[in-house]
Amino acid sequence: MKRIGKLLTTAMAILMVVVFACACGKSGGDTPAPAGSGSSVAPAPAATGVNDGSGKILRVAMECGYAPYNWTQSDDSNGAVPIVDSSDYAYGYDVMMAKYIAEQLGMELQIYKLDWDSLPLAVQAGTVDCVIAGQSITAERLETIDFSDPYYFASIVTLTKKDSPYANAKSLADLSGAKATSQLNTVWYDVCIPQIPDVQAQTAQESAPQMLVALEAGGVDIVVTDEPTAMGACAVYPDMVMLSFEGTDGDYQVSEEEINIGISMQKGNSGLQKAINGVLATLTPEDYKDWMNQAIAVQPMND
Repeated sequence: MKRIGKLLTTAMAILMVVVFACACGKSGGDTPAPAGSGSSVAPAPAATGVNDGSGKILRVAMECGYAPYNWTQSDDSNGAVPIVDSSDYAYGYDVMMAKYIAEQLGMELQIYKLDWDSLPLAVQAGTVDCVIAGQSITAERLETIDFSDPYYFASIVTLTKKDSPYANAKSLADLSGAKATSQLNTVWYDVCIPQIPDVQAQTAQESAPQMLVALEAGGVDIVVTDEPTAMGACAVYPDMVMLSFEGTDGDYQVSEEEINIGISMQKGNSGLQKAINGVLATLTPEDYKDWMNQAIAVQPMND
C-alpha cells in the first residue's frame, strides 16, 4: 500500500507540474546584487527551450519557507526579490546566491515558490531553469537531475530544548530513546535519524518550519537538521539549543554527497551547469559563511 500511495502521489505531482507549465504567464523584476557581495503558488511558465545560461531570464525555484536558506516576506527589505504571481518577496541565502549568479551572467532573475517535493519535478519538466533550495547532491537525485558544484557545505546537527533531558548530549548514544523528527524526503530523516540508538522516529514533517514547531510544541524531543537551519532556529526560538557532535566518534555518519549543497537543473543541461559553476568559482567558502551569517541575522521571526 505504501508503494502504491507513493506512486499515486508522484503521478499527481507530475500532473500538477504539467498543468502549471501550460497555465501560467511571466513576470519579472530588477536583480540587484546580494547584500554584502510551503505551499506552492503558480509556478514558472512553460520552457521555450533549454536555458544554457545565455538567455535573458533565469527562472529559479525554491520553497520560500526554509530559513535561513530562503523565506517569504511582505516587502523588499534587505534586497528581497518579488515572487512571481505573488504580492510577497523572497529572501535568504539562496536568494542572495541567485541574485549574484543572475548578475554575473547578465540575466534577469525570477523567483518561483514551489513546495519541496515539486522542486525536482519542475526542473525535470523545464518549467524552471534551476532550483536553489538547500538540496543535497545525492546519487539518487543525480539519476534524474544534474547539479552544480557545491554552493554550501552543511554539517548535520541536532536541535533540542534547553530544558530537555538531551540538552547535554555529547554523542548519538546520549540521544538514545529520543522521539525524533525532521523534514520529509531529506538525508536528515532518511539517513541520520535511524542512526540514533532506540530512536522513536515520529512522522516526517512536510517543511522545515513544521519540524521546528513540532519541537517547540513538545511533540518531539529532538530534530535532526543541518547547521544553518539549526542556527536560524536558535535565533528565532531562544529556548532551543544546537548539539554538534562533529569530530567525534559519536557523530552522524554521512557521505560528502549528503552534506554538499548544490544547484539543480535539467538533466543534460551542460551549458547552464558550466555557466553556474563558472560563477561559483569566483566565490570562496568564506564568502558562503559570510552570506549565511547575513541571512541568519535578518531572517524573519516566524518563517
